[in-house]
Amino acid sequence: MPGPYRALFAAPGSKGFSAAGFLGRLPVSMMGIGVITMISQLTGRYGLAGALSATVALSAAVAGPQVSRLVDQYGQRRALRPATLISLAAAALLLCAAHYGWPDWVLFVACVGIGCVPSVGAMIRARWAALYRGTPQLHTAYSFESVVDEVCFIFGPIISIGLSTAWFPEAGPLLAACFLAVGVFWLTSQRATEPEPHPRERKGGGGSALRAPGLQVLVATFVATGAIFGAVDVVTVAFADEEGHKAAASIVLAVYAAGSCVAGMVFGLLHFAGAPERRWLLGVCAMAVSMIPLLLVGNLPFLAVALFVAGLSIAPTMITTMSLIEEHVPRAQLTEGMTWVSTGLTAGVALGSSTAGWVIDAAGARAGYGVPAVAGAVAVAVGFLGFRRLKRPAPGRGGSVEQHSERKERHVA
Repeated sequence: MPGPYRALFAAPGSKGFSAAGFLGRLPVSMMGIGVITMISQLTGRYGLAGALSATVALSAAVAGPQVSRLVDQYGQRRALRPATLISLAAAALLLCAAHYGWPDWVLFVACVGIGCVPSVGAMIRARWAALYRGTPQLHTAYSFESVVDEVCFIFGPIISIGLSTAWFPEAGPLLAACFLAVGVFWLTSQRATEPEPHPRERKGGGGSALRAPGLQVLVATFVATGAIFGAVDVVTVAFADEEGHKAAASIVLAVYAAGSCVAGMVFGLLHFAGAPERRWLLGVCAMAVSMIPLLLVGNLPFLAVALFVAGLSIAPTMITTMSLIEEHVPRAQLTEGMTWVSTGLTAGVALGSSTAGWVIDAAGARAGYGVPAVAGAVAVAVGFLGFRRLKRPAPGRGGSVEQHSERKERHVA
């Protein structure tokens, strides 16, 4: 591990909450693709599989910010454990309903409950922010967490799809639920690094973080970005199935995440001058352009190369997004603000996966890659339209590393 990353873990407790966060985040990459694989294995209906995966994502988009808002008010331990128990009970219902062939509406009800899963990534980033707020180490910490996200997306789909195709269809979602239980309960047992809660005052303390104009732009853009991710997942599984190598979809999706992992690792070692919103918009444009080669895909090796290149723009964009959130969201609502961006992504995943599923059923997998291409174009349009809001950080916000340094320099002067 390069020196700047190794130095992060000099803080007491950082290794423990980072490891717990890794386990707790694996279900994010395993559950959706696991549901798609499980349902397609049991029923052969990609439309139903995509709709169920979309239901999980939509439910998480609604419940996630509310759970994180409770976390900001009452602390991670008090809010995360009940939410996780609800999600685990719903996962058990889904597995039973799929295994025994219960009516479709039962599957959808279970997927709604699974959406109560907490945003573990936001919880870990909030702990890093509490340790390193206002220092260059926070940029490195956010970069490290983006790399961890991509490692999860490298191994999560491989484990989920591999188990569901080689062992039994329900194996992938089942293991995802186990990882969630262990990760969250291990994380919440570590009280020393838990950020202090911020109980809301009666006077004007109940507003949502989403009222910040800059955060609205980030969330809206990441709805379209999430549609890219959701569509790519579903279409890649279907494309590999058409090619006669369905299990290879996990490898191809892992290559997609590997591109982001490599870019995130390098990005974390760099320190940039200038406005972060410009780097963010450039990253959004790069993600959109990288979807165009997928329209020309002809075989699995070409698809893997195209997705690796496409992945190079993901982690840098996400890292810059976290810095922008700190500029536009009050410190007492930081966890909620981070979760709103995740909510935008999950809502987009729901839209992208469901749309791609229906396109695949109607026109085949190759036509499905038009969905992420269109989603990328929408992300660019929204990013340009809202760019002015990102250039005006609201006063009294948490402050990014760049802001902290500028204020410090003015104070010294």
